[in-house]
Amino acid sequence: MNQQFKTYEVYSGPFDPCPPKILYTFVIPPNVYSPIQPYGLPQFPPREALHHGTLWPAYYSPYPQPAEKRM
Repeated sequence: MNQQFKTYEVYSGPFDPCPPKILYTFVIPPNVYSPIQPYGLPQFPPREALHHGTLWPAYYSPYPQPAEKRM
């Protein structure tokens, strides 16, 4: 699993009226792990940087597909 995607189990009480979703998944942006940008980070080429939305591969976070299943 990618380091940016985290999951947690939801507590289900004995008197819950609806069956809960078992696992919730959320995304932690990569800048949380490296809040200060160090010098000399590798860079994408300009055209690829526009495609990814960032100049630095270390700060790239792909958007998951809504129907994609992660565990």
